[in-house]
Amino acid sequence: MILPYILLVDDNKIRAQHLEIIFRFMGYRVEMVDSLNYDSTACEFDQLFGIFVGHSLSNQTAIIKNIADKAGKTPVVLVIDKEALLQVSTMLNNDIFQVLEWPVTYSSLKLITDKLLVFHTRQESGQQAIQGGPLDRRSYDRRFSAFDRLKGNSQAIVNIRKSITQVAQSDATVLILGESGTGKEIIARALHDTSLRRSKLFVPINCGAIPGELLESELFGHEKGAFTGALSARQGRFEMAEGGTLFLDEIGDMPMAMQVKLLRVLQERSFERVGSNKTLHCDVRVIAATHRHLEDEIKENRFREDLFYRLNVFPIEVPALRDRTEDIPCLVLDIIACMEASNRGSVRFTPASLAALMQYEWPGNIRELANLIERMAILYPNEQVDAVNLPEKFQHYKVPDEASIPIETMCMDSFVDSSEKMEVNGTIENLSAVLMQLPEQGMDLKEYLTAMEINLIYQALNECNGVVAHAAKRLNMRRTTLVEKLRKYDLQSYS
Repeated sequence: MILPYILLVDDNKIRAQHLEIIFRFMGYRVEMVDSLNYDSTACEFDQLFGIFVGHSLSNQTAIIKNIADKAGKTPVVLVIDKEALLQVSTMLNNDIFQVLEWPVTYSSLKLITDKLLVFHTRQESGQQAIQGGPLDRRSYDRRFSAFDRLKGNSQAIVNIRKSITQVAQSDATVLILGESGTGKEIIARALHDTSLRRSKLFVPINCGAIPGELLESELFGHEKGAFTGALSARQGRFEMAEGGTLFLDEIGDMPMAMQVKLLRVLQERSFERVGSNKTLHCDVRVIAATHRHLEDEIKENRFREDLFYRLNVFPIEVPALRDRTEDIPCLVLDIIACMEASNRGSVRFTPASLAALMQYEWPGNIRELANLIERMAILYPNEQVDAVNLPEKFQHYKVPDEASIPIETMCMDSFVDSSEKMEVNGTIENLSAVLMQLPEQGMDLKEYLTAMEINLIYQALNECNGVVAHAAKRLNMRRTTLVEKLRKYDLQSYS
């Protein structure tokens, strides 16, 4: 897979290293240059996903305008210290896609990359509309719209990501099992996005939403005059998905008569349109999903046993949200970021409100959570939602007194593999210990660890308003040790 390129232009090496680490965690390729070398960058400007420019550049207005001119339609993001925000020249308004305040949080950076993704998708949609052809998204559009949205620290979601990685490169049929609203389609899209078929279409169809008498035409297509109302020939979903992936959602609701015909397609990789005797061969990967227990459906003679075994080559079981409530902070951040990227408002949740949400059973799973967040964004636009602001059904939950951890801290899935843990003072805490995936071009481990240490020191100092003694306590080290590190990394303004 070709990952998108981000260009970092910054004379502040510490800030650039910090951003590079986060971007690499998110799956991007990164090239870092200073203000003297951006003109000779190895990557073409028109092939970049985005350009991030540091505000500390000398002669910054002229440089940023020059970068914007070279970038063309590639978005330029200005990274600027909060206290220096008012110093930005109004002359740059038309050249800047977005302003990113420094120090940066993962959620704010994720919001901007989501907006960049929407921008690129719209750009390509417009270009394809002019050409009159179908939208053929870049591989990274798919990568970050699905696999990147599998949020969570729980072992269950880590196992699902691992399973996707294992099976994605094969053409094995996958059966996704789980309750309604758990995100089965997201998993199916992630499988497609990371497969060798990602350049072709992902075609979903809900087998339970289409009447049985129309489902055959929807799947296999029909010829003109095949039945009343068939005024012209029409492709079915199997033809549309040729070379790509067909997602059969709610396969457990498919009528028995259609199950027989589907079984034949899976076995022989061929079918006929309704009203035709011409056999069409297909090269399609099938992913199916259902909220039903198919073994029980087989016993009740509502699902064919032979079809079940044909579909159940590689099963993936998706847990209910109530069984992975530790993932709720990550899911909340992701849902809010998606809302903001599509201009559907924004809202923030306090640690106390999150503690209440994590005690609820969530019968509607992630879909119910998303609906609640959108409702809160309407009632409290761009405000903080506390536990008392939640609907009545959440009011009887007892909020612990220690519920004061910020949501960004609670959600570490973008930086942490939850299978990696470290014991600290007798407790088990998830730490940012490893990369999700080692970049293809490799990396300098020593530089990475140094930049990560500087980043954590910065966070501790910012949280403690620059008080070194308090920051040292947050980092579980002696004050003298922290002072030595501040000198080592030339951060003596804090000491």
